[in-house]
Amino acid sequence: MNGAPATRPPMTVAALRTWLGDWVAAATGLSRSEVHDDRPLEEFGLASRDTVALSGELEEMLGESLSATLVWEFPTIAALATRLIEGETTAPEPDSTFYEGARGTSETTAYDGDVAVVGLAARLPGGVRSPERLWEVLSGGVDTISDVEPGRWAAFAADPAQAAVLDRTNVHGGFLDDVQGFDAEFFGIAPREAASMDPQQRLVLEVAWEALEHAAINPDELKGSATGVYVGVSTHDYGLITTSDLGEMDVWTATGAAGSIIANRLSYLLDLRGPSMTLDSACSSSLLAVHQAVRSLRSGEIDAALVGGVNMVLAPTTTVVFDQGGALAPDGRCKAFDASADGIARGEGAGMVVLKRLSDAERDGDEVLAVIAGSAVNSDGRSNGLMAPNPAAQADLLRLAYRDAGVHPNQVDYVEAHGTGTLLGDPIEARALGAVLGAGRELEKPLLLGSAKTNFGHLEAAAGITGLIKVVLALQNNALPPSLHFETPNPHIPFEAARLEVVTGLREWPRHSGQAVAGVSGFGFGGTNAHLVVREAPARERTSHDWPQGASTGVLALSAPTRERLQAAAGELADWLMDPTGREESLAAVGRALARRAQGRHRAALVVQKHDEAVQAARAVAEGSPGPGVHTGVATDVSGAVWVFSG
Repeated sequence: MNGAPATRPPMTVAALRTWLGDWVAAATGLSRSEVHDDRPLEEFGLASRDTVALSGELEEMLGESLSATLVWEFPTIAALATRLIEGETTAPEPDSTFYEGARGTSETTAYDGDVAVVGLAARLPGGVRSPERLWEVLSGGVDTISDVEPGRWAAFAADPAQAAVLDRTNVHGGFLDDVQGFDAEFFGIAPREAASMDPQQRLVLEVAWEALEHAAINPDELKGSATGVYVGVSTHDYGLITTSDLGEMDVWTATGAAGSIIANRLSYLLDLRGPSMTLDSACSSSLLAVHQAVRSLRSGEIDAALVGGVNMVLAPTTTVVFDQGGALAPDGRCKAFDASADGIARGEGAGMVVLKRLSDAERDGDEVLAVIAGSAVNSDGRSNGLMAPNPAAQADLLRLAYRDAGVHPNQVDYVEAHGTGTLLGDPIEARALGAVLGAGRELEKPLLLGSAKTNFGHLEAAAGITGLIKVVLALQNNALPPSLHFETPNPHIPFEAARLEVVTGLREWPRHSGQAVAGVSGFGFGGTNAHLVVREAPARERTSHDWPQGASTGVLALSAPTRERLQAAAGELADWLMDPTGREESLAAVGRALARRAQGRHRAALVVQKHDEAVQAARAVAEGSPGPGVHTGVATDVSGAVWVFSG
C-alpha cells in the first residue's frame, strides 16, 4: 500500500505491533500517536477493503496464508500481532458433560424447560398468507424478490432532489402484495384511528389472530389470562411519514406511530394480562422475543405467549442508507454462503407463533408442531466496530444455547442460519458453526445449512421468526427446503473441514441422532446475537378420524360478527372442503377446530355426515338460503340459569 513503511523489522510481537501501527497511520492519515494498540482497527477509519489489503500485505510479509476473517477475530493491533507471531491458542471444545443437566441451574425453573409451538402464521412476499403457501414457496425454491411497487414512495419523490436520489437507488427487495389493506371492522377499530395506525400494528393483529386460529385456540378464552405478547420491531417508517406534517396530525398519531403499541394493542384487544413488549435488537429482534417468552414460560410468569416479528419498508430512508453504504446486493438476491455473495436485499413481512409449556400443551390436547428446547442471547462486545460481527461471541452463543437445551451440538442436523449473503459475514458465521457444531462430527454427516433470506430477502426484525417458522414447517413435512442462489462455495469457508454443507435441493430430514434437531440464528447489526434450539414434537397417538363413538353425524359450527361475514366464512369453508387438503381432513377434526374459534353473534350449525353434505350445507349458508342440515340464528345475551335437556 502507498505510504506503508519500507523497512520490515524482525518479526517479534513487539516489532509487528510497531509495523501494524505504522501501517494504520499511513493508511488513515492519522499521526502515529493517535493509533493505539488496544483499540479496534475499525475505529481508526479502516474500511473492509483496507483490512483485506492489510491481510494481503501480512501474507506476503509472513509467508503464510491467512484467513479473510482474521481481523474480525483479532480486531486490535495487540491481539492481531500476538496471534500472528505466537499462533492461535484454541481452547478445546467442552466435553459432553458441559451440555448435560444445564436446565436445573436456574432456581426459578419450575419444570424441564421444553416449550411447545402450537400455532403459527405468516404474511410474506410471494403471496404467502398461510402455512401451506409458505411451504409451497420454500419447498419449491421460489424466489420472491421484485422491484418496489410504483408509487410506494411517491411522497418522497415529490421533491426533485429526493427523486434523483431514489432514481439511482437499488429498489430490489421482498415486498408484500398489500400494505394498505386492514379489516378494521373485524377488530372493532374506528376507520379514522385505523388510518393513523402503523401498518405494522395492523399486520401484527391479523397475523396473531391467524396464529391463534391455526392453534385452534379461541381468543375469547384467553381474556384476563397470563398470556404474554412479545414482538420484534426495528423499523418505524410510518411514524416518519405521519409526523412530518404537523398540520395533519390527530389524536391517534401518537399511538399510531409508537413502536411499543405494536405489542400493547394486541394485548389490549384480546385482554391479555401477561407482559406486553416490543423488542428491538435489529435483525435478531424476533428471536430475542422468542427467548424472552421462553424464559417467562419457564419461570411460570405466563402460561401462553404470542410471539413474533414484523418489518415493513414504507419509507426509502434505510434503503438509501444501505445502498450508499454498499450493503445491498446489486441484483437484489441474498446469496448465502456463495462465492458471489455481495450484500442483502431488504424484505418485509410478519410471522407469529403461539407458545405454551409442553406439559400444558399436552394436557390441553393441543397439536404440538415442534419443541423449543433451548435458547441463548449474548452480545459481540467490543468487536472490530459497532456493526462488525464477533466470531468468538457467536461461538459462545452456540455453546450457551445447546447447554440450555441439554443437546450436544453434534446431534444437530440443520441450522437455519443468519446467512445474509456477504462475502465476509458468511465465513464468520460459518467459522463459529464449524467450531462448535462441526467439532467431532463424522464427515458423511455434515451440519446442513440454509437461509430463508435467499427466498424473501432480509426481513430484519421478522427474519428470525420466519426462520423459526421455516424450521417448524420443515419438521412437519420431514424435509429440508433448498437454500437458493448457492452455486460456487464461498472460498473463505472450509466447508469440508468444518463439516458444513448448504442444502441445495429439497431433501429428507436426516435425523442423524435418531431425532430431528435444528438451530435458528439471528444477529443484530448492533451486536445482539440470538440462537434457538428446536426439535421435533414428541410422538403422540393419532386421534380417530371419525365422529365421537356411536355418533353418525356431527356439527360444524360457524360464527361471525355480522351476517355478511358469516356468509363469507361459510363460502371459504366450502371452498376449502373441496380443496384436496380439505378433503383429506376428517370432518371430526374440522368440527373440533371450528368449535374452538371465537364466537360471533351471527351463527350457523351444519349437521352433516359426509364431506359432500358439508360442502352443500356451507354453500347454502354462503348464499343465505336454507338447506339440509343447516341451522342459523343470532345469539343474544343470556343471564341466569339455562336448562339443558341432553336426551
